[in-house]
Amino acid sequence: MTPQLTVNLLRVLFIAFCATVGSIVSGEAMDNAVPGLLVGLTFGLLLVLVDRLLKGLSLRAFSSATLGLLLGLFFANLLLASEVLRYQSETTQWAARLIVYCAFGYLGTMLAMRSNRDEFSLIIPYVRFARETTQHEPLVIDTNIIIDGRIADLCATGFLSQSLIVPRFVLGELQTLADSHDGTKRERGRRGLDILNQLQRSHEIELTIHNSGLDESKLPIDARLVRVAQVLQARLLTNDQALCQVARLQQVPVLNLSDLSRALRPVVVAGDEMELNLLKEGRDPHQAVGYLPDGTMIVVNQGRPHIGKVATVVVSSALQTAGGRLIFAELKENARARTALQPQASG
Repeated sequence: MTPQLTVNLLRVLFIAFCATVGSIVSGEAMDNAVPGLLVGLTFGLLLVLVDRLLKGLSLRAFSSATLGLLLGLFFANLLLASEVLRYQSETTQWAARLIVYCAFGYLGTMLAMRSNRDEFSLIIPYVRFARETTQHEPLVIDTNIIIDGRIADLCATGFLSQSLIVPRFVLGELQTLADSHDGTKRERGRRGLDILNQLQRSHEIELTIHNSGLDESKLPIDARLVRVAQVLQARLLTNDQALCQVARLQQVPVLNLSDLSRALRPVVVAGDEMELNLLKEGRDPHQAVGYLPDGTMIVVNQGRPHIGKVATVVVSSALQTAGGRLIFAELKENARARTALQPQASG
């Protein structure tokens, strides 16, 4: 049963409960259950309507509003306790008290809802709300990250939060891709849905499908992702450079998986020795080419006879090109021979 279906079922049961209680009370008091049934049904429907209107209100916002209301009423009581209205008529005093309570209650509620948790330490001395650690802050993930597939392994390492949030419109975008007539898009969409199902079955990852409740269907997907991250006070995880720039301009914390991959790229310097699988021929007749796990190409001089084998190579130099790093290496035995000949040549 989906969460939305469960919520609707609870609403129906609550309305039925209100109608039943109303009919029982009315039947005992008036020997007629119909008026009580109608009153109970109306009461239940009104509460469900209020619940629908408060759909975008979170528990954090409700608790902040309650605290602000209490503070506003406290200051209103302080003002009225001064008895500045004691010489006025009862009607004037009643109207003034009503205005003061409403004004201070409204101001306290609005100020509290616009404040963050740290600002409450100014109101409540010696009390400061503990900030969540980075490992427990939720992550809003986009379509590209889901299709990428590395998110499950990355969260399992413990370096990132295991609380993942997938907006409902991202799920809809994956469904659209999975139903596309284009074979490539269809494969990407189905891969993304499979990865989401894998994440949902994982006991180590907490996956939440979020319904924003905001009518922003006309906005681009990137803008809606940034908006959801702002509302939830969460970080955004993506590998889209344009989305990163948009999020950072709006002061939304964002993590770029591509930046992380580049930061974790192994540093290769001259003299390093490694085992390399030589896969294909190089540009020159004597060269062979292999690749590091991150995709960096290594050109091995005199390596063509070893194509299709794993050879031990020694890095001789590295070159930064527009397409990335290009590393040149020598076979280990050739590097040893060259090193042995260098003293003789100098002599």
